[in-house]
Amino acid sequence: MGLLTEEIKALVGTTRVYTAPEAMGAAAGRYFALAVGDDNPLYTDDAYAREHGLPGVTLPPTLICETNQYAGLPADAEGYAGHTWGLHLPGTRQVRGGNRYVFHRRVRPDDVVTATWEITSATEKTNRAGADMLVVGSRATYTNQDGDLLAENTETLIFIALGGAA
Repeated sequence: MGLLTEEIKALVGTTRVYTAPEAMGAAAGRYFALAVGDDNPLYTDDAYAREHGLPGVTLPPTLICETNQYAGLPADAEGYAGHTWGLHLPGTRQVRGGNRYVFHRRVRPDDVVTATWEITSATEKTNRAGADMLVVGSRATYTNQDGDLLAENTETLIFIALGGAA
């Protein structure tokens, strides 16, 4: 083993905060819904949304989890312009171990979203093939301009040593 270095251990508790420069806007919700193929009229029809107890259109819930929509970060070498931890572990490949979302309140067009990401854990394991793995857990909370909790995202990244057992 050797992927869990002191530098990696020191990252546990590290946070990154991204606040959208403006309200999400109804158009962003409408375009995102179109892009993902979700034709729910709650995202496009004000009257329909009001008939269903909302003050107006709402946004697809996963839109706010796409921090790249508002983080304002430069694109990385693979063209991704959203939040990453920038963990580069030579001799490994990165695998996404999964995400778990909890949505607390519908996102409205006038919400200005802040995403707060935190590295919550870093552990070293060995997979069934005998390869060393580093498992990094993180959590994001999404709030609006009033501090209302909109959503949470728990994410797992796995770095697997290339070449099997060390």
